[in-house]
Amino acid sequence: MRTFFVTFSLLICAVILTYVLGCFYSYFYPLKYQDEISVVSAKYDVDKALIASVINVESGYNENAISQKGARGLMQIMPSTAEWLSNKLGKEYSDEKLLQADYNIELGGYYISYLIDKYQNVEVGLCAYNAGPQNVNNWLNNNEYSSDGKTLNKIPFKETRDYINKVNKNYYYYKNRFK
Repeated sequence: MRTFFVTFSLLICAVILTYVLGCFYSYFYPLKYQDEISVVSAKYDVDKALIASVINVESGYNENAISQKGARGLMQIMPSTAEWLSNKLGKEYSDEKLLQADYNIELGGYYISYLIDKYQNVEVGLCAYNAGPQNVNNWLNNNEYSSDGKTLNKIPFKETRDYINKVNKNYYYYKNRFK
């Protein structure tokens, strides 16, 4: 009888722990806009888990997010960058559209693809997404930060170092979710 109660108690604890962990992961790693992410991933050849990670780090999946600097939407795109991206893609631009999930994810996904292609390196492309291409170009041309002009040995902005770490942490979780 005692064995039954111990086994039953362990089973109840396992169920509760599973529920709590599920709530934890759902809260900290939401998985919304899967259809939009999948379409953009296929269209611009960007890993779905990478797009999901950037969205989570940039806005926490808040479609209406607006940063203090003016970046907008899920992928926190600056209006000037969004206008440039829209022109490249032959799409109509408006500030209001930046708060629409499908439009914002398409521009952000394309921009990530563009930056990864430009720098031929995912991490450097993500640094440019966060700090801007001009800063990254300067870092790549500085021996203190890059020994080969293609990769970064050191990221001088703490915000960008932290950003890369957060995206990587999110990526490993989302990679398992997007199988």
